[in-house]
Amino acid sequence: MPTLSIVVPVYYNQDSLIPLADELARVEQELAERKMGLQLIFVNDASGDASLDRLREIQRRRPGTVVINHLANRGSMAAIKSGFAHVTGDCFTFLAADLQDPPGLLPEMVDAWLAGSRFVVRTRASREDPPLTKFFAWLNYRIVRALVLKDFPVGGFDMAIMDRVFLPHMLRCGHNKNLSLFAWSLGVPPKLLTYHREQRPFGKSRWTFRKKVNYFIDSTVGFSVKPMRLMTLLGFGLAFVCFLYVAFIIVAKALGIIPVPGYATIVSLVGFFQGCGFIMMGVLGEYVWRIYTEINQSPEAIAEVVEPAAPADKSAGPPP
Repeated sequence: MPTLSIVVPVYYNQDSLIPLADELARVEQELAERKMGLQLIFVNDASGDASLDRLREIQRRRPGTVVINHLANRGSMAAIKSGFAHVTGDCFTFLAADLQDPPGLLPEMVDAWLAGSRFVVRTRASREDPPLTKFFAWLNYRIVRALVLKDFPVGGFDMAIMDRVFLPHMLRCGHNKNLSLFAWSLGVPPKLLTYHREQRPFGKSRWTFRKKVNYFIDSTVGFSVKPMRLMTLLGFGLAFVCFLYVAFIIVAKALGIIPVPGYATIVSLVGFFQGCGFIMMGVLGEYVWRIYTEINQSPEAIAEVVEPAAPADKSAGPPP
């Protein structure tokens, strides 16, 4: 029987965990109707509240639930990757513990996976968030589309069911990576579904503005060479301006416009070497990016072995 594995990172979610477990129990019933099993993996990221006690209670109520406890806080991406290491399902996903992404949407996504889609994504068509949060989310995804992946969903996504073929690549994903962006960057054609992101019903978000900024930097710098290319182009542009200025100084000195002795020589040398410095920094940056991509072990392709089809039964005779 195929199985869906769900990884839930937990950080100060003591109030939402029991309602989340109830929602997931209903999802499990719907999956059973589809002859699908469910593996639940909760990862407590060193929460300072009663989250771990709630997880132990869930584990008592549902034997077989995997509970992992981080001894130090390392962030949601690290928690999700800890959960990925315990995935045994044929497909898998990660789910926020705050119920803003409704678990009830998962059965429809499983239907798409059963129909043959290897990558099923729920994009946000709308969201219940404060105006400032909406604005920064809008700005973030526009910049991501401009600098990283031009076809990334405008509203972003946190819900995605991935075939098990994704798992080894997700486990090797570099440090502090945006896992949604990484999964999209692998290039597998997604099946897109939409949903409305609900308002947080329990507790207070620990997703601070500082964490969002760091997450944005990790997303843009970690996935795209474009920011470095822009710096390289800026360096060449400044070098060109420096060389023009050097030419102007030389001509001005020859025409006697600059009477101060030594001024033309000093400015020419400074401008020339400054321009060369900008060019060399840009070239050096290109090599640093290539070293980064090699160390990061990003896959060149996701592939699977195609088994040969079973031979036709010749004794059955020709089709009617």
